[in-house]
Amino acid sequence: MNRLQSELRRIDHRGYPAYKDLRGSYDFGKYILNIEHIQGDPFASPSSLSVKIKGKAAGFPKEYYNGYDRKTAFEDFILRRFSFFAAGISFKAKGSGKSGMVSASRPGQEIMERSACKVDESTGDIILRFVVGFPAGGRSIDAGELEKILFRLLPGVVEKSGIFKLFTENEKVKLKEQIELSDDQKTLRKAVGENGFAAFIADGSILPRESGVSERPMKNAVLFKSPESMRVTFELPHKGKITGMGIKKGVTLIVGGGYHGKSTLLQTLEKSVYPHIAGDGREYIVTDATGVKLRAEDGRSVKNEDISLFIRNLPNGKDTKNFSTLDASGSTSQAANTIEALEAGSRLFLIDEDTSATNFMIRDELMERVISAAKEPIVPFIKRVGQLYRQRGISTILVAGSCGAFFHVADTVIQMDRYMPKEITKAAKEAAADYPLKMHGISKDGMCIECTDNSQNMDNINENPEIEINGERKVKLPKSDDRTKIKVMGTDGFLYNKTNVDLRYLEQITDAEQMLAISKALEYLIKKYGGKEISLNLLLGDIENLMEKKGVEALTGRGSVPDMSRPRRFEIAGCINRFVK
Repeated sequence: MNRLQSELRRIDHRGYPAYKDLRGSYDFGKYILNIEHIQGDPFASPSSLSVKIKGKAAGFPKEYYNGYDRKTAFEDFILRRFSFFAAGISFKAKGSGKSGMVSASRPGQEIMERSACKVDESTGDIILRFVVGFPAGGRSIDAGELEKILFRLLPGVVEKSGIFKLFTENEKVKLKEQIELSDDQKTLRKAVGENGFAAFIADGSILPRESGVSERPMKNAVLFKSPESMRVTFELPHKGKITGMGIKKGVTLIVGGGYHGKSTLLQTLEKSVYPHIAGDGREYIVTDATGVKLRAEDGRSVKNEDISLFIRNLPNGKDTKNFSTLDASGSTSQAANTIEALEAGSRLFLIDEDTSATNFMIRDELMERVISAAKEPIVPFIKRVGQLYRQRGISTILVAGSCGAFFHVADTVIQMDRYMPKEITKAAKEAAADYPLKMHGISKDGMCIECTDNSQNMDNINENPEIEINGERKVKLPKSDDRTKIKVMGTDGFLYNKTNVDLRYLEQITDAEQMLAISKALEYLIKKYGGKEISLNLLLGDIENLMEKKGVEALTGRGSVPDMSRPRRFEIAGCINRFVK
């Protein structure tokens, strides 16, 4: 502390670059302050700092951060407090440009591993990362204002955030409740999977969000209530018994009129691959953690992908077992997205009719009469969806508003009526019986059958042909450059040097911090494997193993650690598949 104070007074009113002399570590007694990266001028991105609160000073019960899920929930709680208190001292110091800015990561509604807060399970040490705009008058150092931040304002923020004995009794209760919620969510997720469900929505949950740009729960929203026929009960360690709607593994169809909540339900399931904070309304909603939202993506690139499960016998003779294009159509892109999700290990597809390619999903009877199946290269998804589950264990939850053909192949049908679900499987099947599915290559019970000679002679068929997926497809990343420049564009994608990596249609990316982690994962893989043909699963396994052992911050390599949240393998795979040319 004394050394830092002396250095500040020595460089006061000197040129801004003299701030770089402050880089280093300083012991403040209860915590160590690390000044890791210093901005070049007062208008540049703020300087990167961290504090390490010593375990003995922090004094939190060790059981609160024992195990990955509890540890993640604990870090999330501490980070939210630190971010809140840091905002309270931001710009309390004055100056030009970003002088006086103090900011830390602001988590959204999800509880995720983030680089901005880490606790050491063995020592209890807590690391908090944040940024500060070092004050200046014009372009001259204003050391007095920085001293005000570091010695008068920051210590209170650190202590109120990370020292347990300074918590009020109410704050201690809130922390305990978050840890217990984490236990309940972990137990619920495990029970849902073990009991044959792809997803679970608790009674009393709030599905609608505040607005299109806010993930907070809508006020005065209709509370979710399970139909009696789908209601299940689970026993949680802290909350006790909880009831709600269990969506069984298999093929589930969600139908209903416009604006009745079909897409809202699906969007809730998309986001529930992650746990949510208390008060979000989705705390007790879980979706299979491997669930992937699939959609059409006109114009995306596809490289050496086997899409023959859905597209074959192209008129130009192009090989769909090793298919490449720089500008995929809607149906081709959705076929590629589906196969890539399978390769990455997804066991649940989430699909909305509104964002799908119509010719990928279905062909009606009239179209098949006019244009024979033998002349159509696309094998629509309706012919594969039941087969995917029965052969590969891949469930599908599909929203449909205009096409009733999927009634024939669905195992469960849910109608959303004014945001309330009703199970109508029996009624839907009875109605569907009056409208037989007269589609070449699909049986009365919705199973796929194919003509072995590619003709329309239904006497010569292959029932339920085996689905083969090449899980070891190889990709070749470009060779590494000496220097890499990455610029993240929110949840839309990022620039990797001069290459635009468009990920806007990977709709389960949560925030810019996760996008940055995805870009850093790509950078790590290019540096390690660039120029080599490597199995995609090996690349994904390497990244997951790295994050498992060393945390998401291990993606950065040298230098200060930016704010990142841990991505899933599916979004990293989506990035790689769109990046390779």
